[in-house]
Amino acid sequence: MSASTIYDVARRAGVSISTVSLAFNNPVRVTQSTLDRILAAADELSYLPKTEAVTRARRGVGRIGVMAPFTSYPSFARRLNGILRATRDLPWEIVVYDQGSAAATSPTLSTIPLTRRLDGLVIMSLPVDPKVAHRLVEQKLPTVLVDLEHPSFSSVAIADAEGGRIVAEHLHARGHTRLGCVTERKKGQPATLPQEARLDTFRSTLAGFGTPLPDSRIRRVDYGVEPARRAAHELLDLPEAPTAIFAHDDLIAVGVLKAARERGLRVPDELAVVGFDDSDVAEPLGLTTVRQPLEESGTIAVQTLLDQLSDPDRSMRHIVLRLTLVERDTT
Repeated sequence: MSASTIYDVARRAGVSISTVSLAFNNPVRVTQSTLDRILAAADELSYLPKTEAVTRARRGVGRIGVMAPFTSYPSFARRLNGILRATRDLPWEIVVYDQGSAAATSPTLSTIPLTRRLDGLVIMSLPVDPKVAHRLVEQKLPTVLVDLEHPSFSSVAIADAEGGRIVAEHLHARGHTRLGCVTERKKGQPATLPQEARLDTFRSTLAGFGTPLPDSRIRRVDYGVEPARRAAHELLDLPEAPTAIFAHDDLIAVGVLKAARERGLRVPDELAVVGFDDSDVAEPLGLTTVRQPLEESGTIAVQTLLDQLSDPDRSMRHIVLRLTLVERDTT
């Protein structure tokens, strides 16, 4: 039986050849319903893009894909360092896929299983919707998730909920009773994101202390220093302004500190600030933050994937890494 062609896929999906090509090479420009039809047709026909046919004929291509929002969040570079160190002396090529945001689904996730360029995949913090999960399983692409969990895949998770509790306890011990939070805005994603888990336990722990966090003292913003700065000014303009602010991560905390400086507030005497990650900016700023085991999460993820590749029958692993508070000048 002859191999299926792009013409067969187009005919099966009821679209033009150019639309099929666009779906594989630039899926964000194809409507979701059309993309679903094309990917389903390609699966049914076992279609391989021509440039990948020879590669697919090999038993293994020697490549591991790593997908994460690298350019948007500095912490992911450190997770990638953990992967690179673990594979430095091994015959694996690491292929990096950069995505814009951890708060929105990536269209590239839909096409990775079809391209057949990889022996395995590590996905960091990018929500995996049911359609993508089904395709990864159907295409038998070994996959390990980092900073999120799914029953179909091994995972390396961070105890994000624990992070919210740690910060709440620390600020309560410092005597703060009016607290605020600046976190990243969720972008139409049904999955529970790390920042939501942190905020939920931050609020519940504060409520247990009798110092509830009302919605009026929470700001959800696009990721970046400037949106965080504006949000901090809004919180500090409230009649009962917070005396401490918990930031979704260290870069958001930079925006909060900038707003405090613009208002002439003394940190931590008049405003305490806590970040998350313990990124490279935290120590120079004297920022109190929650340290994530970033490099360790990358190392464990790729080791888990390599174990899975060497023994496909190996049971899935679900690993949870703990967090620690790093106290510095801002509290």
